[in-house]
Amino acid sequence: MSGHSKWATTKHKKAAIDAKRGKLFANLIKKIEVAARTGGGDPAGNPTLYDAIQKAKKNSVPNDNIDRAVKRGSGAGADAVDYIEITYEAYGPAGVAILIDCLTDNRNRTASDVKVAVTRNGGTMADVGSVSRIYDRQGVVEVAKKQGDREISEDDLLEATLEAEPEDISDEGETFKIIADPNSFVEVRKAVQAAGYDYESAELEFRPQYDQAIDAKDAAEKLFRLLDAIEEVDDVQNVYSNEDVPDEILADLEG
Repeated sequence: MSGHSKWATTKHKKAAIDAKRGKLFANLIKKIEVAARTGGGDPAGNPTLYDAIQKAKKNSVPNDNIDRAVKRGSGAGADAVDYIEITYEAYGPAGVAILIDCLTDNRNRTASDVKVAVTRNGGTMADVGSVSRIYDRQGVVEVAKKQGDREISEDDLLEATLEAEPEDISDEGETFKIIADPNSFVEVRKAVQAAGYDYESAELEFRPQYDQAIDAKDAAEKLFRLLDAIEEVDDVQNVYSNEDVPDEILADLEG
């Protein structure tokens, strides 16, 4: 649901996930439908669909919902769907650069909803390319550190994926994120599985080339309010932002 930022990491750790479970399920179902539409309904021959299904299962989406989504996306049945992908660009407080990924069946509705969420919460819409130029598209495989009765280390993952040539492994607290070239991250995911490790998700993400410092609590509050408002738009799939908020301010906000 969310992109690369301390805001995303902090929110993910909070127990407020239940309140957004309906939106989360809807987004995961959309991703399955789009993956099935673009690459076919067989997960064995469609890695994007395979990973979309895996992420949905990790988030407790019922199997019946998943099966119906695959059928709709692959054009089976009267309720077949056809979503388009759109990315919007915006700026938040302190010049934070925001990318907004959407899946929609109504471009005009989505454009209006995103614009309202941004402009009514202290942000500004940006020209095409002004924000996306500072982001790189990368494959990200997320792996939980605790796997059953064992704890895996960064060295374990490096050894498991070395031949697939990952670019980096970052420690995200309870998980590791393996960063890879977009063209090879599926091979990284397969290497993780071949080593006997489970994975949380494997998908393409936008990651910023640099972070934008926010040193004031009020600016951080305004930014997080803006990001929350954007994320609540029905057609928004992912929100990426490049803020760098000091730990003491995050702790103050959480308190």
